[in-house]
Amino acid sequence: MEGRNRYSFDRNWRFALGDPDGAQAAAFDDGGWRTVHAPHDWSVEGAFDEHAPSGGDGGYLPGGVGWYRKTFVAEEAWRDRKVTVQFDGVYMNSDVWVNGTHLGRYPFGYGSFEYELTPHLVFGGTNVVAVRVDNGAQPNSRWYSGSGITRRVWLQATDRLHIDRYGVFVATPDVSPDGATVAVGTRVVNDGDLAAEAIALRAEVLDARGAAVACAEAALATIEAGAALEARQELRLERPALWSVEAPQLYTLRTTLIRGGVTIDAEETTFGVRSAAFDRDRGFLLNDRQVKINGVCLHHDGGCVGAAVPERVWERRLELLKEMGVNGIRMSHNPPDPELLDLCDRMGFLVMGEAFDEWTITKWKNGRADVHGYAEYFDAWAERDLTTMLRRDRNHPSVVIWSIGNEIPEQREPNGHDVARRLIDVCRREDPTRLVTAACDNIEAEPVPATEAFLETLDVVGYNYVGRWRTRTETFYSEDRHRYPHRRVIGTENPGIVSVRGDYSLEPPTDQWWRGPYPTAMIGVEQLWKYTRMHDFVAGDFMWTGIDYIGETRWPNKNASFGVIDTCGFPKDGYYFYQSQWTDRPMAHLFPHWNWTGQEGRVIPVLCYTNCESAELFVNGKSFGMKSYEFPRQGMTKEWAHFERPYVHVTTSDLHLTWDVPYEPGTLRLVGYRGGAIVVETEVATTGEPAAIRVEADRATIAADGRDVCHVTVRVVDEAGRTVPTADVQLAFRVEGAGALIGTDNGKPDCHESYKSNRRRTFNGLALAIVQSTLEAGDIRVMVEAEDLGAADLVVKTFDARTPGR
Repeated sequence: MEGRNRYSFDRNWRFALGDPDGAQAAAFDDGGWRTVHAPHDWSVEGAFDEHAPSGGDGGYLPGGVGWYRKTFVAEEAWRDRKVTVQFDGVYMNSDVWVNGTHLGRYPFGYGSFEYELTPHLVFGGTNVVAVRVDNGAQPNSRWYSGSGITRRVWLQATDRLHIDRYGVFVATPDVSPDGATVAVGTRVVNDGDLAAEAIALRAEVLDARGAAVACAEAALATIEAGAALEARQELRLERPALWSVEAPQLYTLRTTLIRGGVTIDAEETTFGVRSAAFDRDRGFLLNDRQVKINGVCLHHDGGCVGAAVPERVWERRLELLKEMGVNGIRMSHNPPDPELLDLCDRMGFLVMGEAFDEWTITKWKNGRADVHGYAEYFDAWAERDLTTMLRRDRNHPSVVIWSIGNEIPEQREPNGHDVARRLIDVCRREDPTRLVTAACDNIEAEPVPATEAFLETLDVVGYNYVGRWRTRTETFYSEDRHRYPHRRVIGTENPGIVSVRGDYSLEPPTDQWWRGPYPTAMIGVEQLWKYTRMHDFVAGDFMWTGIDYIGETRWPNKNASFGVIDTCGFPKDGYYFYQSQWTDRPMAHLFPHWNWTGQEGRVIPVLCYTNCESAELFVNGKSFGMKSYEFPRQGMTKEWAHFERPYVHVTTSDLHLTWDVPYEPGTLRLVGYRGGAIVVETEVATTGEPAAIRVEADRATIAADGRDVCHVTVRVVDEAGRTVPTADVQLAFRVEGAGALIGTDNGKPDCHESYKSNRRRTFNGLALAIVQSTLEAGDIRVMVEAEDLGAADLVVKTFDARTPGR
């Protein structure tokens, strides 16, 4: 882009775990260090250790101190420009040097930050950036954090007169199908030694095809040396393509800074034209249309890749959630990777952006109070960190509400509302277009509930586990609806169907009271969904969680099992409950598996999630009867006994169907009906013994950019090619050609094989490998050997799509 040079600064960092003396010096010998590419997470490379200082909350993985060093050449043409290094995220306590000069320390592990390099560079010569990362004070997180330069890094050169970082703010205050106002705020900074005069600022809106559809240009006042100027512009779009969940249409704002007829800086900002509102009676409104937020909470890790998550890993996960019917994502509990928000924009998700898990009071971790956390930095850094998040993320159309904190203990404190008010004021200052919430878990808690003063500071009151206390297990939000009819309400976090994929115990586990056996695990979730669905004033709900995550657990488990998708991205049964309620295309999911050797004659509950009103189960060809449910149940219309749809004689008020079946090997077949017609069929069969493995990739072709990945799924099958749902087989992976193995997983919570190992046992018939491209186009051959079952392989092709890097 004219006037601005921005380069990926991700590749070829030298890395060492430990704290060697003098590693910040340009002349330091790092020849013995290994080469890594950002994003990089050294914790996920470590061994699981029951005695690790991070404990179960941190996934029993190591922290410590690590160093990164990168050598690069500063172009002579940059001498009179401003050169910065920009980090999207480093966990945590990072110190940065260039050529031995300390640039600063940044504690927050989830925030983006930058430093200017210009005064310290050798132009036309070699320069060294060194980064020390200190994640040694453990435990400091209530879930797995990762360690290192866990997000992308950029090198940027601009004119001394330039558009500030995150200096463009796009809003659409007036939106209708006929037209929309695009309001643009631009902060221009003069870091030069002389006043800047005769400056013009052009704002141009481009549609999805790249055609200009609106333009405005303004002359700016003189900007003195060392000063900044805030410019405001308005553009009008006729018959705009509105951004929505179903059709996430995007525009690009091209902002150009011109002096003397020459472009000196330019920036492109993706945005969407949409209105978003929360109403006390109608819930959430997108483009003036009521939309129930069917959301999930997500942590930041990507399973076997840890906190260094390739974009494609997120994309695949979001694709799965979209198929499930999810339309909302809560970024729990800190600012996410910027690439994740880009995907939410493109794919049509409603996002709750969240800043902090702690304020001034340190939360317990691993059952202990004498621990570390963000509370150690809050007073000095919270306003800066919140400001950065707001400025960075406020142009994303997917972001519809801000959360200033999760389950903050200050909600109960007499002066907690004062802290909340200070943070809300920052949100108002930086982004007056969105409302603010906090995820409150003590609204009706005992012995000390959240204060009314705290809750009244919030634009929208966020309820965590609304049905946790006393009669609210049945009534949920009803009491507060009567007490506070003015209150806008959303479920910021509520229980999901907790399970381990393929675990079909008929008894609840003794060490996890919150996990029910598979025939009953959905009952509470169904009750809450019924209430949320039928009460317009509840804007929606974010279920805990969409996907399993590392940490927040106890040995021997290394990951929590709250998700309806496991750490591999393999759906669990609970996934299909939400799909049955949140999607319309006919579907039916039948479970459990039908391999119950030695249990012949035992009555096994057979369950079905479906969006059909009726379903019939056949066991080895014999009907076990038709079952029906209807939600929402229809009432009469127009006249007595008139119904818009065929009347359904329901057999249950639950949102799933159940048959009690004495076990005998064979085949379960389910037939689903709508309006009396068959619309879907599914089967579960008793399989034979493991006979082979099958290997498949989610994509046959990926980009040769050193970042793209493919997901390779391994299935253990019997002679008929059916996945054996209980198979536990040792696998060995080998990757040759234009790619590398970057992680393996099986979703088993108590599996302690390293995520970076090329050996992995299947869990309940499945395993996963993630393979990443190199910078060379060509073929990647993935070979898998299975103990006693032979081998299988596949080829993934890579195409030349190299991203310029340094």
